[in-house]
Amino acid sequence: MDIKEYFSRISYQGSHNKPDLATMSDIFQHHIQAIPFENLSIHCGERIELDLEATYNKIVRKKRGGWCMENNYLLSWVLKTLGYDVTLLGAKVYVPEYDAYAKEMDHLLLKVVLDGKSYIVDAGFGMAYQMWQPMELISGTDQPQTPGVFRFREEGEVWYLEKVKRKQWVVNQGTSASHDMEEEVCRQVYLFTLQPRDIEEFRGCNAQLQTEPDSLFVTKSICSLQTAHGIRALVGWKFTEMKFNYRDNMDLVEIRILADEEMEKTLKEKFNITLDKKFVPINTSRLSLF
Repeated sequence: MDIKEYFSRISYQGSHNKPDLATMSDIFQHHIQAIPFENLSIHCGERIELDLEATYNKIVRKKRGGWCMENNYLLSWVLKTLGYDVTLLGAKVYVPEYDAYAKEMDHLLLKVVLDGKSYIVDAGFGMAYQMWQPMELISGTDQPQTPGVFRFREEGEVWYLEKVKRKQWVVNQGTSASHDMEEEVCRQVYLFTLQPRDIEEFRGCNAQLQTEPDSLFVTKSICSLQTAHGIRALVGWKFTEMKFNYRDNMDLVEIRILADEEMEKTLKEKFNITLDKKFVPINTSRLSLF
């Protein structure tokens, strides 16, 4: 494992001699625009391993992406290697279908302490709820970013991440009704505590999320990548491109349904992903990821 090889993977050419906020933010931005959030392994007969060297090999050498336990585990190694004070945290993701948070811990994120301040660093949520910069861990303060306004809310020892939603202008409305039907102004994203976690504590959920029949990651094949101005995503056969804040407080959304024969080309051209095994797309869950 070589930090320079990782920097080459994310096309990062900036300074990394001083572990400060500017450097961390720059590396983070390059990471999310180079490494997709994806669960394609599940849908082409591969197992997602919770092993740092295996994750490094997959993401850095094979130029694949990964889900939270891969992206953030790799990023924790990067930041620790550069001298940052990093702690693994566990979260429970909000599920709009049930208006409830997951019963068990199902998301890995990072806390970084820098100059006496704590920051949440999460490069593994993907889709339209992916933060673009590290967020200072303060309660009740709006933290505007390009994707929208994020904020933390603390209740007791539990922290909540939420995002204020923009309106969406869907160019081809007939392709999807979910966008204009969704009226919520603020989306809960996940809750977490500041209890330090060990990677071993995620082995159970890493296995369950890729095997349980009703797991979102089993019922949807997902690949999303943050771009310079928004996001592109392939969920099942539906390819979506979103441009953040295209008009005043409105995101531009373009949707196209792909044919099977377009999948391989789209993954290569839009996400820089080439799969070793046959990919079988799926989208049987009604949950909207936007």
